[in-house]
Amino acid sequence: MINLLGTVDDEIAVAVSGGSDSMAALHFLRNGGKRKILALHFNHGTDHAADAEALVTSYCYNNNIPLVIGELKKEMPKGASKENFWRENRYSFFTREAGNRPVITCHHLDDVVETWLFTSFHGNPMLIPHSRDNFVRPFLATRKSDLTDWCNKKGVPFVFDDSNNDIKYMRNFIRNKIINDVLIINPGIHKTLKKKVIRSYKDKLLMEKKYVSF
Repeated sequence: MINLLGTVDDEIAVAVSGGSDSMAALHFLRNGGKRKILALHFNHGTDHAADAEALVTSYCYNNNIPLVIGELKKEMPKGASKENFWRENRYSFFTREAGNRPVITCHHLDDVVETWLFTSFHGNPMLIPHSRDNFVRPFLATRKSDLTDWCNKKGVPFVFDDSNNDIKYMRNFIRNKIINDVLIINPGIHKTLKKKVIRSYKDKLLMEKKYVSF
């Protein structure tokens, strides 16, 4: 089941990679046709990028969803992290094209667990925040499997990025190698961190309310 954390504005931009997560988010948020949605897709120039762009373009065209496509044009500085370089350019594109709209990204509960583990290994356990600047993550309490199931049940197309299996990237290593051992130690880690995510969101709302009251 897909559950939204908080409310979502009626006029939004949605970051769409073409994977099951973001395609489910785009379909779910558009369901009912009430929201004005701008889809944003960023082409990283990888082997799978052309297929992803073609799928997103076709889906948006067939469903009358405005789409803006960006591409990676800068050369990565020597010694830079490819993941960070891609992220910086991708988010810069999202911010520029979204204008005054909040940008919805489909970070989900499995991302929360992976991030918490990654940061814990570096001595500073952190949760993915519900929002930061103009980026909003309303799917943090939803499992990835629920998003994939949504696509399969609703007939929403998606592509799979083979690079997600490349364990030279630390997040992929955690996802494909470490998480199964973690679940042996703590089978309920997703439920535990889901509660923390919801509590963090509610605490943020309370702080904002107190700030406004002054």
